[in-house]
Amino acid sequence: MTENIESKDAPASEGERELVLPGDVLAEGKFKAGSGTYFENGKIYAAQLGIKSVRANFINVVPLAGQYIPKVGDQVIAIIIDMGPSNWLTEINSPYPAPLHITEVPWRVDFGDTARYLKVGDVILARILMVDEVKHVQVSMKDRSLRKLQGGLLMEIPHSKVPRVIGRNGSMIQMIKEFTGCRIIVGQNGRIWIDGTTDSVTVAVRAIKKIDEEAQCLGLTERLKEFLETEMKDKKV
Repeated sequence: MTENIESKDAPASEGERELVLPGDVLAEGKFKAGSGTYFENGKIYAAQLGIKSVRANFINVVPLAGQYIPKVGDQVIAIIIDMGPSNWLTEINSPYPAPLHITEVPWRVDFGDTARYLKVGDVILARILMVDEVKHVQVSMKDRSLRKLQGGLLMEIPHSKVPRVIGRNGSMIQMIKEFTGCRIIVGQNGRIWIDGTTDSVTVAVRAIKKIDEEAQCLGLTERLKEFLETEMKDKKV
């Protein structure tokens, strides 16, 4: 059974939050099967428990739980957990470790000199460079937007909630930035880096937790706006 049952040839709009179960019929006709779904006998079915999403005629199911599975091109926030003479090992909130080779950083690093640039415990903004068929993963920092993240606060949410935190066309995270004045970076792996004054960071963290807790609810954007207005007024940030 599903919540908000509707005609299957007219999927929910992007603003609706429909919980679906594995095997539920999601759509038929002009729509295409996206992630978390499968196509059979002219119909699209849910392959997992999650939230139904419609994007450019593709029907997707965003999982409610589970570990982050890296995909090429994803922007992630990684933590250095080990190093060797020619690479660093990063932890990306996934079952799979992700090496970062010295050829994939913005600096010219000599063999054996890795500790000069990144140390165990450092936090970096990286991109998934490669994922092979047995889930060997590599990350890269070779882009002007990718860098070591210094200072700030690091928090985690379920990676499945990242699209909700970002919002349509970035609307949700932009609202939090505008109200709090914080610098915020969201990784596809569920890690979020926030930098600002103590009070503004506190409000931003609470706002993101609110999205996490109420991700399935309708009207979240307006409630979040009211929350931010009240919090920022009370703190006079």
